[in-house]
Amino acid sequence: MNTMFLKLYVKVQELASREDGQDLVEYALLVSLVALAAIAGVNKVATAINSVFTSISTSLA
Repeated sequence: MNTMFLKLYVKVQELASREDGQDLVEYALLVSLVALAAIAGVNKVATAINSVFTSISTSLA
């Protein structure tokens, strides 16, 4: 059982010391920032479209 934990610890230390994982984290942060911007943009567009349809509905009534 202890050897399994030791192997796991060594593997985690090896992954932490490599620089390949840093690129992955940077890409993940970039993707999350783009997604946040897209969500904010869609929300703004949806509000504008809703107001246009509300004014059309008011003028037709």
